[in-house]
Amino acid sequence: MTTTAKIQLQQLCKSFGDKTVLDGIDLEVEAGKSLVVIGGSGSGKSVMIKCILGLLQPSSGSILIDGREAERFSNRDRQEFMGRIGMLFQGAALFDSLPVWENVAFGLIQGRGMGRRAAKEVAVEKLSKVGLGAEVGELWPAELSGGMQKRVGLARAIASDPEIIFFDEPTTGLDPIMADVINELIADLVQDMGATAVSITHDMASARKIADNIAMIYHGKIIWRGSVNEIDKSGNAHVDQFIHGRAEGPIQMEILKV
Repeated sequence: MTTTAKIQLQQLCKSFGDKTVLDGIDLEVEAGKSLVVIGGSGSGKSVMIKCILGLLQPSSGSILIDGREAERFSNRDRQEFMGRIGMLFQGAALFDSLPVWENVAFGLIQGRGMGRRAAKEVAVEKLSKVGLGAEVGELWPAELSGGMQKRVGLARAIASDPEIIFFDEPTTGLDPIMADVINELIADLVQDMGATAVSITHDMASARKIADNIAMIYHGKIIWRGSVNEIDKSGNAHVDQFIHGRAEGPIQMEILKV
């Protein structure tokens, strides 16, 4: 393991009954770098993220955070780790019953016990970083467009100035222009914060915009990894098919015949 590894997965496996979803994942995320994991639906991307976050327990293998085995974390260690991360969920996952500012400040108020006035000031500051004015903080999530909701979700992800940020399909459901806006925001914010970022996506435009390094997962295994500049000459037929969206190739989609 290199000294710069923020997260390292070693032979990570996860099965649900007879179904193996992760089959010996070896992956390293360098501190201060942005890793994007690509792969089709059902390839194991989300399960991998949930294992890192501690939402799922691996069947075997190791997850190292700053060189420490996550499986050996005490409850206090786990809480400390969770306090160092931010998360942008696939559907923004805002609370409909809370105004926008309180959505952004939720972790500060509920997790850190910050006073509401101070938390609101932080929320307004983070909203400004994603291009939203203070007046948006007084609105309800239902009053926002999909793109604005995603930006609010991004503001919430950076509210605590996290060391590590996870992005789950950050551009799903957005039109191409708004998707590019979100990608630009993610790239700029991660760079400005010096954060380590782990993203999962099947959107290659997003991957190319926000990644320093890319890894592809297929049938629960990492089949290729390299810098974003190397992916077009990966020499891997699975990667080539995926990044160009070709129906023909070694990746075969199962289609139910009616």
